[in-house]
Amino acid sequence: MGSVSALSRICLFCGSSSGLDPAYSRAIIDLTETMAARHIGLVYGGAHVGLMGLAADTILAAGGRAYGVIPQSMVDREIAHKGLTELHIVTTMHQRKALMADLASAFIAAPGAYGTLDELCEILTWAQLEIHSKPIGLLNTNGYWDPLLVMLDRAVEAGFLKAKNRALVLVDSEPASLIDKLAERSNFYNTPGYLA
Repeated sequence: MGSVSALSRICLFCGSSSGLDPAYSRAIIDLTETMAARHIGLVYGGAHVGLMGLAADTILAAGGRAYGVIPQSMVDREIAHKGLTELHIVTTMHQRKALMADLASAFIAAPGAYGTLDELCEILTWAQLEIHSKPIGLLNTNGYWDPLLVMLDRAVEAGFLKAKNRALVLVDSEPASLIDKLAERSNFYNTPGYLA
């Protein structure tokens, strides 16, 4: 998992539900329409439900590309999106996360629950261990991620997380601005002489 020179594809971690506040859906629509306009492909978990399905439907309707990665067990449960640019079917959740990471040049976590947190924490851990140097952002719609950010700051204060690794997390409530931050970080990571 090396670095890349541009934001060609963003991997989106988000809920398989839509949440109770319509603001979450509006943010996903805004994000994926912006990605399509900037010719950035979507990599995601391959489902047709919740914010995940909305992200795929929106970017495809806007003329963009959507790449899904989903375990066979979820295909068997008829959760897979059938209209994607590409759908990769894997055996395990571990394979799913690894392939999503390989296909992406950056990552965004939007509101979600256990699965989203699992994906976010794993990709942050891989960055901390220098397995990859791809930028990672939180789409902080309506302050959804504020409690997590407080926890991360607490981890720094308590000596469990280094400040340089806390800085791996880029945050913005506006999709376009978050994409700008990811692009800036990606360019920095790809500066000659930069050591992850």
